[in-house]
Amino acid sequence: MTFVVQNNFNLKPYNTMGISVAAKNFVAINSDPMLKTLLTNRELFEQDILILGGGSNILLTKNFSGLVLHNELKGIKLIKETEKHVWIQAAAGEHWHDFVMYCIHNNYGGVENLSLIPGTVGAAPVQNIGAYGVEIQDMFESLEAYELATGKFSCFTKEECEFAYRDSVFKTKLNNQFIITQVTYKLSKFPQLNFSYAPLEETLHSMNFSILSIKVISDAVIKIRQSKLPDPKEIPNTGSFFKNPYISVSHFDSLKSCFPNIPSYSVNANTVKVPAAWLIEQCGWKGKKVGNVGVYEKQALVLINHNHGDAKEILNLVAEIQNSVKTKFEIVLEPEVQII
Repeated sequence: MTFVVQNNFNLKPYNTMGISVAAKNFVAINSDPMLKTLLTNRELFEQDILILGGGSNILLTKNFSGLVLHNELKGIKLIKETEKHVWIQAAAGEHWHDFVMYCIHNNYGGVENLSLIPGTVGAAPVQNIGAYGVEIQDMFESLEAYELATGKFSCFTKEECEFAYRDSVFKTKLNNQFIITQVTYKLSKFPQLNFSYAPLEETLHSMNFSILSIKVISDAVIKIRQSKLPDPKEIPNTGSFFKNPYISVSHFDSLKSCFPNIPSYSVNANTVKVPAAWLIEQCGWKGKKVGNVGVYEKQALVLINHNHGDAKEILNLVAEIQNSVKTKFEIVLEPEVQII
């Protein structure tokens, strides 16, 4: 199957921050045969490669002088079933929330806490997306991918993906070396519902339902996300821009003596996770506008593009926020978003 290479292609519609930059070459991939044909054209792969999914976790800072591959592979199917579990395989170009809704419709539990997260199925394991006490690695089974340098097919297990907090091998040593084609998840027919996070539990208490189910959990998550996070179609953003920092217990104890209300989540005997949103808000950034960009008024973790701002403005804002948090709390905030 043939493919079309588009030149000097504007990527503004393909990144949710709405940054207007161009790709020297752009190819949309919508089938495995097309991808296989593309991979035989080794001339194309002599340039830098950028793989794009939903563009919701990326900040494009300049024109890309190589080849952008946009993953548009579609399809969801059940590949295995037992009395207690199902294995669902989804193509990498499927919208993540559509996949979650498919699972909920069929009463397959495990991904309901990850409702309404933007992006694609293929990008989800790259980032090891997570929310409300659940991460991709919790139900991940395997993924299939093509190595761009060789055109050879590979299968990755959970262990080989090297999942960590908002991280995987595909963001580190294998960054942009593979294009993920499909991901398999092991889901439950009798799910254990997870609503241990206080905001989720509080929202559930305010809802009118007769039986707690994965659909109710999903509805609650969607309600929370819609109340706190802007729709990228209306206000360009990349969701949570920073990771929640992990600090030592001794560092936390020192901070608590100065800031008694500082929230935290215990990670282990030596480590504490502190909400980045709280740190940013304490530095006075929540709702603040700087030129054409700013911090969302309902969620300090979200940086927004008010009026055709460019990447330089976003990066300057990022640096100012990092500096103020470092000065006040001696904590270095790391971006969750990939900066290209």
